[in-house]
Amino acid sequence: MMITLSSFFSDSSVYADEHVYKFGVVPQFEIRQLYRIWQPVLNYLEKETGYKFQLNGSQTIPDFENELIQGMFDIAYMNPYHLILSNKEQGYIPLIKDEANKLYGVLVVKKDSNISEVSQLDGKTIVFPAPNALGASLQMRQELTDIFHLKIIPRYVRSHDSVYLNVLFNTAIAGGGGVQKTLYQQPYEYREALHVIHKTKPVASHPVAIHPRLPVEVRNAIKSALLKLGQSKQGAALLAKIPIKHIGEAVMADYLFLKQMGLERFYVKPY
Repeated sequence: MMITLSSFFSDSSVYADEHVYKFGVVPQFEIRQLYRIWQPVLNYLEKETGYKFQLNGSQTIPDFENELIQGMFDIAYMNPYHLILSNKEQGYIPLIKDEANKLYGVLVVKKDSNISEVSQLDGKTIVFPAPNALGASLQMRQELTDIFHLKIIPRYVRSHDSVYLNVLFNTAIAGGGGVQKTLYQQPYEYREALHVIHKTKPVASHPVAIHPRLPVEVRNAIKSALLKLGQSKQGAALLAKIPIKHIGEAVMADYLFLKQMGLERFYVKPY
């Protein structure tokens, strides 16, 4: 189900023009926070390129995946495995990524728990944001299986934020606690109460990718504008909220090695 973020905010612009480009964002955070993070970026893109953009949010990660695979977004911010899938199904082309930081998942427990080793989680229920969140879930489950040889019971709680809350409030013993970026964005007291007992292998960070139906000149204009955004202090501050520390060009070759991990064993087709 696609929910237009403008339905939550009366001052948002909704365009009927067929040339308004729909921008999707993987819902790592709740929908209002996504709006606060991304709408200023889209406002900048409109001024810089002259094109119009509509921010489209999905209620859950599976909703986003379903909409992405169907090609419902003209442009989207997605996890790296989403790029592999959407490139195969729709031909999405990566534009930019964070060059400063790679993506890795973190497995968290409460500091005051009696869990200190990954091996103690054999047979336990672990919470994850969604089946197909890359670092937090897909890659984490792959490593727990292939490296630690654990059998665990996954439970999905919709968002990265919910993973941390479930662990903090003792409704889960451990969580594939989102990628490291989402952990850093938690309140200080939350971070201080959690302990990371495993990090997954780093991979290239989330890309912004574009559907090939958009003209090359539109693709190039959007890419140039995003790269330019990172050159000013104000622009860098906007990108930091995503978070993107140092924006740079992304190419498909950055992500192809993901095909070698056997992640399809853990991937759950949305709907």
